[in-house]
Formats: sequence, C-alpha cells, structure tokens
Amino acid sequence: MKAEIRKTAVFVEETRIENGIAIASPTRKAAAVAVITNPFAGSYVEDLSDLMEIGAELGGLLGGMCVNALGIDPHRAESYGKAAMVGENGELEHAAAILHPKLGAPLRQTVGKGAALVPSSKKMGSPGQVLDIPLGHKDAAYVRSHFDGMEVQLNDSPRANEILVAVAVTDSGRPLPRVGGLRAEDAEGRDGLR
Repeated sequence: MKAEIRKTAVFVEETRIENGIAIASPTRKAAAVAVITNPFAGSYVEDLSDLMEIGAELGGLLGGMCVNALGIDPHRAESYGKAAMVGENGELEHAAAILHPKLGAPLRQTVGKGAALVPSSKKMGSPGQVLDIPLGHKDAAYVRSHFDGMEVQLNDSPRANEILVAVAVTDSGRPLPRVGGLRAEDAEGRDGLR
C-alpha cells in the first residue's frame, strides 16, 4: 500500500547566535512532514503491515526532503529523529507501525549511514498540536552534543482520520555544546553507541 499524502511541509531552523555569542558555523536543523490518510482509522486491524510499508516509503521521502532542505551531501548529516501524531480515530500502534519496523532503513540511506538507533516519539493529537521530534547523533548514541529536538506544527493536521509523520535531520549538534561526553569528531560509528 502506498501512502495517500494530503500535504507535505519542510521546516529549516538555523541558529546563528546563542545567548549573545555568535556561532562560527550556524547550527542547522530541517524537518519534513507528510500528512497521510490513516487506512485503519476507526477500526481495529490486527495486521498493520500496510502501515509498515508506508513507513518505508516515507523514510526515504522525508529524509531526502530534509537533506535537500539543508543543501548538504548526505554524509554530512549528523543527527536524525522521527515522530508521528495520530488523529483521534487512530491509535498509537498505528504511529508505531509507521515509525519502527521499516522507516529507519531508507532514512539511513538518505543520510549516508546511520549506525545508531533513530530516536522517536509518537502521540495522539488534533489539528494544530505541536509534535516533538527527538534528535540523536546518527552514528554514535553517546555523542551528547547531539541530544536535541525539533518541533513541528501544522494548523490543519492531523485530522481525525490522518497521521502526521515527521523526520528531522541536522548538519551539526546543539550550538555551544559543553556537557562533555564523546565528541562527534571522535565517534567511530561502528556499534551505534561510540
């Protein structure tokens, strides 16, 4: 089953000054969202494999939109995350089916690797509600400078029979990181942790 996409949107955030200090290389985040019809809204369905296939489709699509919005080579992407908000006629398991089994592999392809787990969040919501996308370093989960997040919001989404699906990608960590831990330039990216 292919996603029935009502709309997409892309958000780019660039931080140039943090707490009065100019950032030598501005930190940049991009989020891409798709508002899709929930094929299982209003009914209980045991087999959610159709939503899993939609997740695979959206992982590559939304990841590619983020990389393009940042204007970077995919291998320059440093962190990523995913999230989904289900409208009132859906259930949280619908968001889980989209996000977990198959969305990650095509997202990793669009960012040139991705050894670490893709941080995720899911929630039920209504039009105009904020969706938080957690972020983590794409190759090494212990890189604390990349523990972050991005918010997205569409005034008309998700409607009762829809799901708002979001992916975020960055080209850097937080501005002015100083809480220690593994530095991004020292990450090996072999085990997804270090």
